[in-house]
Amino acid sequence: MDIFVLLKQTFDTEEKIVLQAGTVQEDGAKFVINPYDEYAVEQAIQLRDEFGGKVTLLSVGPDRTAEALRTALAMGADEAILITDERIQGDEYEVAEILAQFLRGQAFDLVLGGNFSVDNGAGQVAIRLASLLDIPHAASITKLEISGGEAVAHRDAEGDIEVIQLPLPALFTAQQGLNEPRYPSLPGIMKAKKKPFQHLTLDDIEGAASGSAKTTRLELTLPPERQAGRILKGELAQQVTELVQALRNESKVI
Repeated sequence: MDIFVLLKQTFDTEEKIVLQAGTVQEDGAKFVINPYDEYAVEQAIQLRDEFGGKVTLLSVGPDRTAEALRTALAMGADEAILITDERIQGDEYEVAEILAQFLRGQAFDLVLGGNFSVDNGAGQVAIRLASLLDIPHAASITKLEISGGEAVAHRDAEGDIEVIQLPLPALFTAQQGLNEPRYPSLPGIMKAKKKPFQHLTLDDIEGAASGSAKTTRLELTLPPERQAGRILKGELAQQVTELVQALRNESKVI
């Protein structure tokens, strides 16, 4: 079974975000594998161990992403591919297009990824990719079983469970609870140094083009400081009037 795992490197979830001139400062910041992608890596390794085959990590990102890919190799993945190019602007549309152009030339049974990335939180890349590759998909899965060229997935559906049966090849995104990701072992870390690792640019991928991003970030700001709560007093009608005025004039949400 040939499995590709979409992986992204993100800020550590406990890292303090510092903005300067509308840009996140990366100097001295700690980066990790996107937490939801760890579930995808673990699931791919378990399926590879059960059915045989190969687990290939695939990422579009800056050079520093190599560290996250090395960590996933140490977990047990077989090889890694990093697509990095100064011409890549990096919105979800563009990343999905680049991944699709690469994967169209590959043979695979499964594509796994995280439900969303904890930095942007869009949850778009994998779903866009499935559409571009014209393969079935299920998002936010908490269980995956493979048998006879078909997959049965349990999907987290806002507090309920939806059971979906799909033919392979297919794409799935992992939700918390799918498994318990392993920690890289010392032997795994040593082996990871010798595993295949490709560094590609757009010029290495047939049909991949730069400048295809559809969105541009104009401004990035921290949320306003949280203010102390207020307790409304008086008769109920008076409280309602005061609440509506506060929502309209202060919070400006109505």
